[in-house]
Amino acid sequence: MKTLHDLVQSPSRYVAYNASKELNLDSKEDSRQRMILDPDISKIVEELRDWPGPSISSHKSAQQFFHKFVFLADAGMKREDPGMKLVIDRILSTFDPDGVPTLTTTIPKSFGGTGERMQAWTLCDAPSTLYGLVRCGEERPEVAKGVKHLSGLIQENGYGCISSKTLGKWHGPGKRSDPCPYATLIMTKLLLAVDPERYRDQIHSGVDCLLDLWANSREKHPFIFYMGTDFRKLKLPFIWYDILHVLDVLSQEKTCHSDSRYLEMYTVVKEKETAEGWIPESIYTPWKSWDFGQKKEASHWMTFCLRRIEKRMGNPA
Repeated sequence: MKTLHDLVQSPSRYVAYNASKELNLDSKEDSRQRMILDPDISKIVEELRDWPGPSISSHKSAQQFFHKFVFLADAGMKREDPGMKLVIDRILSTFDPDGVPTLTTTIPKSFGGTGERMQAWTLCDAPSTLYGLVRCGEERPEVAKGVKHLSGLIQENGYGCISSKTLGKWHGPGKRSDPCPYATLIMTKLLLAVDPERYRDQIHSGVDCLLDLWANSREKHPFIFYMGTDFRKLKLPFIWYDILHVLDVLSQEKTCHSDSRYLEMYTVVKEKETAEGWIPESIYTPWKSWDFGQKKEASHWMTFCLRRIEKRMGNPA
């Protein structure tokens, strides 16, 4: 069984650093310096200098800069690291008056949009960008303002399909009263990263929504988000609405650890473990050069993510 201690020796520098940090080893700072200088990490930082990148036409696209920014933040990159200040300053320059980061967005006419490029945000992107900023250690007031504004958009059943005023009345394919599973997921993720106590009520609402969708996965598919076969395939990085992403977010809420619905979800993933860890079952083509961008052998990053989940559950390995 591949343990966190084993992963400290991973050839993937971002894996080695995060395993060292999770175990709080004395070597974690040296490991972090090696991660910062990793050519693959540096390549993404360099690419994000052109923020905001491609116009949004699909939030699921792994090419979108905000997904790559979140990966850097999760890998452990900070504002003071080489190239990151420029990227973060570019992001902050896109904030609207409410403190919400906008992206260049194109909603096709066939989907109810104008087909024109504009600066806008939706709950399918802004929470992820804010999450990345928080994880990078950005503490400017604009970020807190944006988090507070988005947190206030909570409904009784989670977060809905909500967007900036610049998009008019546009919304995704579902009822306005329904929760958007993906928006609820990344909003819950954001609030857990910011202040779990301050946003306790919103987090509980998000957690309840996600667990209810799992328990009723055959009947409830709001905004055409299913928890079927594709949802249950192991896939990284954390980009879309899939079992590993949901499991990782929910694992940060201790009340889930004894919830039968959460444990059922965890069992689905646990049963896929091999002697060397977990093997990706689906990949994002733009990430094919990374250790989680193939389906032939165990991924150190995926195995780390699962070991971290287990550690949060009180089952360190």
